[in-house]
Amino acid sequence: MSIKMTKFGGSSVADAVQFQKVKRIIEADPSRLFVVPSAPGKRFAGDDKVTDLLYLLYAQYNSDANYSDTFRKICDRYTGIERDLGLHTDIQSELDAILKNLENGASEDFIASRGEYLNALLLADYLGFDFVDASELICFHSDGTYDDETTLRWTQKLENMTRLVIPGFYGRKRDGSIKTFSRGGSDITGAIIARAVHADVYENWTDVPGFMMADPRIVDHPKVISTVSYSELRELSYMGATVLHEDSIFPVRKAHIPIHVRNTNEPEREGTMVVPDSYLRFYKRTGTMTGVAGRTGFTVITVYKDNMHNEVGFGYRMLRVLERYNVSFEHVPSGIDTMSLVIADVNLKDHLQQILREIKRDCNPKTVELQSNMALIATVGKGMVRSIGTAAKLFNALYEAGINIRMIDQGSSEMNIIVGVENEDFPEAVRAIYKAFSQDGQE
Repeated sequence: MSIKMTKFGGSSVADAVQFQKVKRIIEADPSRLFVVPSAPGKRFAGDDKVTDLLYLLYAQYNSDANYSDTFRKICDRYTGIERDLGLHTDIQSELDAILKNLENGASEDFIASRGEYLNALLLADYLGFDFVDASELICFHSDGTYDDETTLRWTQKLENMTRLVIPGFYGRKRDGSIKTFSRGGSDITGAIIARAVHADVYENWTDVPGFMMADPRIVDHPKVISTVSYSELRELSYMGATVLHEDSIFPVRKAHIPIHVRNTNEPEREGTMVVPDSYLRFYKRTGTMTGVAGRTGFTVITVYKDNMHNEVGFGYRMLRVLERYNVSFEHVPSGIDTMSLVIADVNLKDHLQQILREIKRDCNPKTVELQSNMALIATVGKGMVRSIGTAAKLFNALYEAGINIRMIDQGSSEMNIIVGVENEDFPEAVRAIYKAFSQDGQE
């Protein structure tokens, strides 16, 4: 029998009504044997995410502020689910234990992790599944980084187990202290468990119908991407497309497990399959573009120097300046006598002037130019490498929209073309590119 690992996001387990949807989904397919829930998310606009409340609770307690109202809100969310579903989990005792741990000096990570912990207890009770604490399965090094080797060993116990609910978002260090992933880390937990139980599919249930070909906040009703490869997803996620936590891809990618992104509120919809690149040949896809995504807020430092290409170590000296200030770069377009550094403004912080001075000192360029207020847009698709005229279609779309292209960069894989435009042109540029390619895109 096939095995499906199912992860449900915060909006999918926000209240008793959502729990009922989850149960129908689980019971509709007997291969759904493992479940990873997030903490309860927002039930409506303006509502609170429980994880946000837990972080607030910790901050209020440690600043000697009144935290009783925050704790009451947290309690109401869980006791409401328990009451509305007729469960007997005794969740109030678990809530009281959290407060006691907080007063005894529990860490922020421990308090934040209780959102998933409590929700998993309730969901296990409701589904009739066994509960396994993530702290028994997922390990972190003493410095807080994820320990994959130990986690592989710890999760071996799952190989002969089924019908389990495992809380997402956290694990523990070897000293027993709780450590969380970054926000959205339940996706990572789901991927780790999927690999451990040799799942055939990792189903990631959320509140959207799948990955869109463009940001629906910019493009009205963009098409859903039916199938996307891991490498295409990495490119789109890097440029701002957010449905899955970026790090959740790696555990299942190594194990060649497809990810199926689906909508808890519309389970009849097909969603998006994320598959290893080698699997694409088994899926029917049309069009050259898989998706378009981008971000605003970049600065470009362009250095000019005659015969730069013959000067050994020039690029190394440029990048050493960034290293000294712990600043990463996004792209390095270059020519015979020019080299540009594309840097996100959020990374530059207050170091720009120092970086410019040190580039002039260490590299002795003829001139240095600074361009700010730039956005980057990536047009991504495996089919682009085999399609004549892709770049022409993209550039013509921007030309007809009256948008000036400030930078062009094509990856060596020829799977994406990145263009730089003015920040204020970003939305219209995305719409123009989507319109040009969506007519022959995925359904």
